[in-house]
Amino acid sequence: MTLSEKINNDLKEAMKSKDNFKLGVVRMIKGAMQTFKPNPREELTDDDIIKIISRQIKMRKEAIVQFENAGREDLVSQNKREIEILNSYMPEELSIEGLNKIIDRVFDNLKPTGIKDFGMVMKEISPMVQGKVDMSLVTKIIKEKLSIWYVF
Repeated sequence: MTLSEKINNDLKEAMKSKDNFKLGVVRMIKGAMQTFKPNPREELTDDDIIKIISRQIKMRKEAIVQFENAGREDLVSQNKREIEILNSYMPEELSIEGLNKIIDRVFDNLKPTGIKDFGMVMKEISPMVQGKVDMSLVTKIIKEKLSIWYVF
């Protein structure tokens, strides 16, 4: 079953069970999917849908920070519930050890010489870990390795 089919099935189930909150989140995903694809006849791949959902999760995490600063706990909890539903469509999270193995393998292949090679490294790693781990964590680890790796 493709991710698109799973989303459509969950939409139907949410309607049947009258789960208005989940229904709203799934409809939001469907709307973002329609906005993402320029040609309505083309089907989105699972990777495209994962990118869309990743963006939605990122937006909600940023909103949570703003709502916490504003003291809006009701909106914080709502966004956290939305993230839980969105995460159900994401692939299994990659462990830190697995992420470090991927990064080390890319470093061995590319042999970066310093922080100036960050873009090259990130371009190689991004497709491998997209949707499986928070990209800000990937950025942090790569920058640390680039600054430590070639200090000597």
